[in-house]
Amino acid sequence: MFLGEFQHSLDTKGRVILPAKYRDQLAEGAFVTKGKGGCLSVFTPGEFEQVATQIREQSKRGPKELNAARVFFGGTSEIQPDKQGRVALPGNLREFAHLEREVMVVGLYSRIEIWDRDRWLELDRMGAEALYAAPCPQFARGGISRAASRAKSWSAPFRWAEMRP
Repeated sequence: MFLGEFQHSLDTKGRVILPAKYRDQLAEGAFVTKGKGGCLSVFTPGEFEQVATQIREQSKRGPKELNAARVFFGGTSEIQPDKQGRVALPGNLREFAHLEREVMVVGLYSRIEIWDRDRWLELDRMGAEALYAAPCPQFARGGISRAASRAKSWSAPFRWAEMRP
């Protein structure tokens, strides 16, 4: 399970350090690909297989879905963290996600997303507004909002996003 957000910088070789708490789950390698919204998505091998199966099945529906599969699989690279937890992000993927220097590494439960820092901060602001404006039974009962008010940083533990790409 991947949770939390972490600010990091790309080095001159296009590598990013993955948070220590994620490294054990990625010890056998991972897959990085173009993600929704202009980020990069990082999957464990098991999660990648599940997503890949869904995309392969969808690609049989028609030309639009086949083109989506081409983009997904054609833009995917296998990555392996080094001993310092760094992974090299291919140039084409860095360009896709507009990653130049400052990045955010964000856990989305079943995957990791890597965002340009400024873009992430804007999405984070909009997400927080939507989260607290939306009618939600957990907020009405005080469950999450009460816990959030006790937390030092309300935003990190309470990210809500899609579970699958």
